[in-house]
Amino acid sequence: AGGGRLLDKIRKWYYNAAGFNKLGLMRDDTLHEDEDVKEALKRLPEHLYNARVFRIKRALDLSLKHQILPKDQWVKYEEDHPYLEPYLKEVIRERHEREAWNRK
Repeated sequence: AGGGRLLDKIRKWYYNAAGFNKLGLMRDDTLHEDEDVKEALKRLPEHLYNARVFRIKRALDLSLKHQILPKDQWVKYEEDHPYLEPYLKEVIRERHEREAWNRK
């Protein structure tokens, strides 16, 4: 149990050290947009997609101004949920199925 707490502290430290949360971004907002991610984004419900676009636009604006959000507005490690992950997993699974089918 002690090792798990240490690992969790390291994860939280790394999360904060990355800095994207200080701009109001979530981890999934920072994924490289390859074909799988682009397809997963198309499948996002509108409210999740709009929230993502808002966070990215706000982060770009802050970055241009060389500013960060006030600390109380930073995305906390515990609040960052992988909103894109279920859609991305589905896209990847479908791609693997398609590739396997085409190999037959």
